[in-house]
Amino acid sequence: MDYKPIAPEITVLLLGDSEVGKSTFLSRLTLGVRPHDDNLPPYQLPKLRDSDQPYAFDITLYDRPYRIQFYDTASPTNYTLLHPQFVILCYDISSRTSLFSLAKNWLPIVNKHFNYDENLPVMVLGLKRDLRKQWTQQEIGPDKEGKGASVMPHEGVQTAQRMLCDHYAECSALTGELCREVLEDVAKTCAKTTTKDGAKGGGPDMCAVM
Repeated sequence: MDYKPIAPEITVLLLGDSEVGKSTFLSRLTLGVRPHDDNLPPYQLPKLRDSDQPYAFDITLYDRPYRIQFYDTASPTNYTLLHPQFVILCYDISSRTSLFSLAKNWLPIVNKHFNYDENLPVMVLGLKRDLRKQWTQQEIGPDKEGKGASVMPHEGVQTAQRMLCDHYAECSALTGELCREVLEDVAKTCAKTTTKDGAKGGGPDMCAVM
């Protein structure tokens, strides 16, 4: 009889302002990060119900199974009562305000409610990448100090660094752009949370998404 190892369950919590795209991102993951046969949008992503949380995804890393369970702020369980092993702070790339909110509102929540583990990994994830607009000269202004509504990649990275977060990534759940790469990064971090050194130590660096 073949022995099937028990898959460790890793809890991942998505935090961020409403309407930044958390639900759409999770909906995209249910498709295996691949678009429909149409290849190009528009196509309909599955509708997820908040009451169905956690949304579970199975991955394999070096022939070992893992189950990632995603919660977001609309969880039926008060998210502050959860004990996540990985926190993802989400913002809308087309909304600079939602990026500012990470440091102002959401990081303090992480520090207050999830300080039970000093090695808790935290990622900053930019969503709605397809809505990014390059700044025009008029938006920037003659003083070169004005900024457009969209967040440029280097700004997201710099914000994550100032917040002392462990990872930065961005994607478009609508088009699927970079979603596979983000899920692989998430999966690798989740797998590392089950190792002796935790997610902030060394560990596996390759994964296969099922």
